[in-house]
Amino acid sequence: MERVNSQIPSNLENSFNAKIERHFTQPEPNVLTQFLLDKRNPGTRAAYSKDLNDFFRVTTGNIATKDAVLEFLHLERSAAVGVVLNYKAKLFEKGLAESTVNRRLAAIKTLCSMGRKLGICGFTLEDVKGERVQQYRDTSGITPEEYRKVLDICDRSKIYGIRDYALLKLLWDNALRRNEVSLLNYGDFEPSAKELTILGKGKGTQTEIIGLSTSTTNALLDWTKAYKHKKQKAPLFVALDFQHKGHRITGDGIYKMVRRYCKQAGITKRMSPHRVRHSSITAALDATDGNVRKVQKLSRHRQIDTLMIYDDNRAKDQVELSEMLSGLTD
Repeated sequence: MERVNSQIPSNLENSFNAKIERHFTQPEPNVLTQFLLDKRNPGTRAAYSKDLNDFFRVTTGNIATKDAVLEFLHLERSAAVGVVLNYKAKLFEKGLAESTVNRRLAAIKTLCSMGRKLGICGFTLEDVKGERVQQYRDTSGITPEEYRKVLDICDRSKIYGIRDYALLKLLWDNALRRNEVSLLNYGDFEPSAKELTILGKGKGTQTEIIGLSTSTTNALLDWTKAYKHKKQKAPLFVALDFQHKGHRITGDGIYKMVRRYCKQAGITKRMSPHRVRHSSITAALDATDGNVRKVQKLSRHRQIDTLMIYDDNRAKDQVELSEMLSGLTD
């Protein structure tokens, strides 16, 4: 019987002794690409990309690139903190709101977090503090009567008026956010069940089903028939102008639509899709005598405390209590 030379490693032994990098070696990762791919919601990815591009444009003169991101993440901690603090100061010099500054700082911090996960970055930005922001200081909007004037302006004898009426009805009746409307596909609308499947804020690819009023269902039906939607994955709301016809209507497009119609209706308050949402939620609280639990199903706020701010602003409880206290000492 032939003896195997014990001094000569077998193929199996060679495999066990091989360096792990032989099988799993990778080039230096593209932290920026990995960071953006980690965000499931397209709107979230776009927002982070915009904020990071602003940071690198201000600090390097160009938008974020793989090399620029690696150069920043390879900085010493003190140098990186100094760069970000200097950027923060420039944002305030521009007169940007605290909430905007905080959002941009959060994008940079999250990028650094991804860099640490990938072994590229050795520092944190804990010493760069955000600004304290009072959320929802002004939740006021317009009354249902004023919004009715907005809807009445839509010329439903024309296709763009049919579209605008359906979209504006959806914003009011369901208190939707503009990106939730922009991301809707034709297949998300189920007229027989009077339901709509949406991608809720902060839920990535997770969907939720919301019910529709009869009038909003009919408005959406009118629009889908007028535009002759065919594909389930096609956008529900599309641009109708010559240059962008058939393309998904953007959040910015919805913002401009709301501004235009509200201005035509004689509303002097600066309106936006989110202020329509505020108005809708406030009207729902009025109609339910402040039933925040019930209205939470409409607003889909995670925290009931957020709705309490709406309710306090609606009822003006602070003013009422101040008047009462004043009366005790007068």
